[in-house]
Amino acid sequence: MPPEPAWIDLTVAQTRRSALVEPPSRRGLFTRLIAAAVLVVLVVVAVGVFVARQLAEREAVHDAARSAQLLGDVIVEPALSDALLDGDAEARAMLDELVRSRVLGDSVVRVKIWDADGRILYSDEPRLIGETFGLDDEERTVLASNGVEAEVSDLGAPENRYETGQGALLEAYHAVTSPSGRAVLFEAYFRYDQVSVRTGELWGAFSLLAVGSVLALLVLLLPLGRRLVVYLRDVRAHREAVLQHALDASSDERRRIAGRLHDGAIQDLTASALALHGGASRAQRSGDAALAAELDEAARTLRANVGGLRSLLVDVYPPSLTAAGIRPALDDLADAVRGRGVRVRIVDDELPDLTPDEARLVFRVVRECLANTVRHAKAGEAVVTLGPVQPDGSVPVEIADDGHGFDPEGIEQPESGHLGIPLIVEAAAAEGARLRVRSRPGQGTRWQLVLRANASAGARG
Repeated sequence: MPPEPAWIDLTVAQTRRSALVEPPSRRGLFTRLIAAAVLVVLVVVAVGVFVARQLAEREAVHDAARSAQLLGDVIVEPALSDALLDGDAEARAMLDELVRSRVLGDSVVRVKIWDADGRILYSDEPRLIGETFGLDDEERTVLASNGVEAEVSDLGAPENRYETGQGALLEAYHAVTSPSGRAVLFEAYFRYDQVSVRTGELWGAFSLLAVGSVLALLVLLLPLGRRLVVYLRDVRAHREAVLQHALDASSDERRRIAGRLHDGAIQDLTASALALHGGASRAQRSGDAALAAELDEAARTLRANVGGLRSLLVDVYPPSLTAAGIRPALDDLADAVRGRGVRVRIVDDELPDLTPDEARLVFRVVRECLANTVRHAKAGEAVVTLGPVQPDGSVPVEIADDGHGFDPEGIEQPESGHLGIPLIVEAAAAEGARLRVRSRPGQGTRWQLVLRANASAGARG
């Protein structure tokens, strides 16, 4: 035997939809605006820091290139000799003394001089002198054009292995020439700390403007938000008043139609049926059997029509709902459904007294579920179970049938074909009740209306 399908709570989606259109309170609006402002400030901070760092790094790279050009032209190139380029140790020592005294310092941490073949002719790190690593295309272009270039150092490169303990660095290279006109590449390594310092300066100026603008916008939005909340509440109240007026008007019209049917057409037809039955009896006693049969058939037809009208009267507006309570009204509804070929049993398992609103909700849900049983389920029997009160105080009302069953996914949508279901789902949600369904093709259908716990404690007490 396949497992029983799970309950699907139709009022959950309705409650979520209602929450989406519920206008926020003023405090809630203020909280949301503050949260949005904080989020915007955080985004502005993150973007500002990123942009400031990019700008600072760009400025630092440009400054490094300009500094390397000045150092190369003013200090290194005048001290550069052909003897140094030929590997003379004394010339190298003289240049080293000059570099250490006038170039190396707080900002410059390394100096290298390369020839066109990528061999290091001089460095303040002696272990690099004489090693060859080759020049890349950019460096060759600078060397050929007597230009200058700077970038963030790639400390993973083998020629930079002795700079790894210095942190992030900027490297700048510039072409310089010896007295005989031989071009070599002067390279200086600058500390990256200036990027962080410049980032802080740029961010400080940017943050005051950005955060101030956000706060000013927040101040401007608060009055507008309060007005919007008031407007939304007025619109919602008007909508609810219109809907309530429509429901009251519909209920009054149903009551008026039911009264006219009960006091007019049904009474007249009942009297006519009685008159025809009396005429049939008189014709039978006078020996006119044919006339008696015709009158008796007409009386039966009228009585059947009266029964149909009484069933319709229950569908339109059950007079017993307000006069005698929910159970007699459901009995009348069950009689009407039985007349359409479905056996209906009502099991009253200690149903407590209901408020008028709860009684109307129960009747409306049972009527719609039984109507679906007749129209769609092709069921032979339906059972309506009322109660009992659960330990948590809630009251279940269950409608089960042995019909074809169906896939309940999406049934609360109007386009599903079950047009009355969205209405009773909304009505249940409005009363704080839950409407659940359990069904599967070939396994029948069970509807369950759960009235909320202690919803009418005074009435049930």
